[in-house]
Amino acid sequence: MLARALVFLAVTVFSLPAFSAAEEIFEGHDYTRVKNPQPVATGNKVEVLEFFWYRCPHCFQLEPALTGWLKTLPPDAQVRRVPAVFRDDWMPGAKLYYTLEQMNLLGKLHGKVFDAYHVENINLNNPAVLGDWVTKQGVDRKKFEGIYRSFSVQSKASQGARLATTYAISGVPAFVIDGKYTTSVSMTGSPQRLFEVLNQLIAKARAERGAKTGGK
Repeated sequence: MLARALVFLAVTVFSLPAFSAAEEIFEGHDYTRVKNPQPVATGNKVEVLEFFWYRCPHCFQLEPALTGWLKTLPPDAQVRRVPAVFRDDWMPGAKLYYTLEQMNLLGKLHGKVFDAYHVENINLNNPAVLGDWVTKQGVDRKKFEGIYRSFSVQSKASQGARLATTYAISGVPAFVIDGKYTTSVSMTGSPQRLFEVLNQLIAKARAERGAKTGGK
């Protein structure tokens, strides 16, 4: 009950118009520059990568505020979630994410997965427990398990792991903006400041894209 109350409080706080009075961001404090900028997968939109782990308590605590911030995202920006894999026991969560993505169930179950781990204390890393859980969510268990064990899901999970290495991500939650800049709550000091920094980095990346194309 307390966890639910804290989630509600977080959503309430971050629904306030706090982003308009943001202080200027500083490189080396609020964010760092990627040594080897990477191409993005979002085309004309500014890419925001969120590296996370379902079992990470910090990711769980940030999720309600992040969900609220996503509603304010400008149309020329796009968030891509990437489940990080730093150890073998992180792989089940990554496979779970990409299975839900392939089944178009992230909108319905992404938040519920966080709750299962952190509120209900359900070990979804256990295949039998996971199968029972998805069945209770109204998901075809046989279809889910087939996709979960598929080569395509394993490949996506492995690619996500390599992407975290490419960007030198050492902890989650962490964010990469347009393949150029990284930031995190540990850098900004608070979730509220994180979103201020993300907003300014999106604007910075947008301006740089405009300059590169001559403003066209």
